[in-house]
Amino acid sequence: MHFALICPPYPSHRRAFDALGRALVARGHRVTYALAEGDEPGCIADVLRIGPSADARALRAGAIGQSIARTDALCTAAARFRGVGAIIGDQTEPAAALIAGHLAVPLISVACALPFDLGPGIPPPFLGWPYDPSERGLRRNAGGERVAEWILFRQNRAIRAWAQRLGVADIALVSSLLTLSQTLPGFDHPRGVSPIVELGPLRDAAPPASTFEPPRDRPFIYASLGTLQGHRRRLLHTIAAGCRDAGARVLISHGGALSQRQAQAVGADWILDHVPQEAMLDRAALCITHGGLNTAMEALERQVPLVVIPLAFDQFGVAARVQRHGVGLRLGRHFLTRGAVRQAVERILRDPSFARAAQRFGPGPGMAEAIRLIEDRLRLSPSSAATR
Repeated sequence: MHFALICPPYPSHRRAFDALGRALVARGHRVTYALAEGDEPGCIADVLRIGPSADARALRAGAIGQSIARTDALCTAAARFRGVGAIIGDQTEPAAALIAGHLAVPLISVACALPFDLGPGIPPPFLGWPYDPSERGLRRNAGGERVAEWILFRQNRAIRAWAQRLGVADIALVSSLLTLSQTLPGFDHPRGVSPIVELGPLRDAAPPASTFEPPRDRPFIYASLGTLQGHRRRLLHTIAAGCRDAGARVLISHGGALSQRQAQAVGADWILDHVPQEAMLDRAALCITHGGLNTAMEALERQVPLVVIPLAFDQFGVAARVQRHGVGLRLGRHFLTRGAVRQAVERILRDPSFARAAQRFGPGPGMAEAIRLIEDRLRLSPSSAATR
């Protein structure tokens, strides 16, 4: 089958889509990848160039205007997707659903962040509220949804306009057929019957190895604020100081967002621009993170408890789920002190209940199951995997 991949330019999302593309090609499918100018596919694919490259600052800020511009560019090019048999689209890019509706082809959603699909008791993913299916919880969540609609008014208006132009009567931005979620099985709030399947991180190869070995005289902590938030020097300095006060060693990855001089001023035992994150987590007793879904899931795959300091997007929802499962603690970024970091680190390292709770998780079914589900839902037999 001929698949089109539609994904926003967030590095962690691209990593999952690159892996999906490689796995589909390995199965004999044809892949067309919608990418901005200058972006290169991480798999063998036909490339549809759609719009200019994303601005890094706008990506960090989650700029709604840039998101609308990306949707505009994709929808303007809807006719160029003719001939594809199905679209695999990131939930954060509404153009995927609009183009699938316009072409009358199946849509498979990918939730690289927390799934957008809401069920009873589940608050919008950008809120750190607990799961609460009671009447009170339902009223509270409804209020949160109204706030979300107000914040996203411009984007929703653009979506409605494009639906009308493309002749899409039913504006369903997530798939009713299948959603591949990068949450580990059991991590998300209960959803009942749902097209969402929890698979864990979507990878198609073993993670990079590393020769790095921290000294064993003290607990080793891995800390990262992800690929978009590594520029927060004060926050990183507070994390490093709190770990040091707790008697631990800490390695911080800043994602290339700091100069060498800025990085040295953070005060961590090791601070690097990029590291093989999974290899660092293999060695860690604790992970301090902003709550990005990839980092949180890669830690829990290795039964590593978490301190979560949410900054934006769905990170508040990830923190709420971490608390619900007892696999870590949440700290607020506003007025964060080294003392608060020290107390959180000491509590997790001394209380074995956090590590025991993390042991309930492990590697998810991952890419092999994702491909099986895609082919099963589209009723593709092994003999039909050749391109068409």
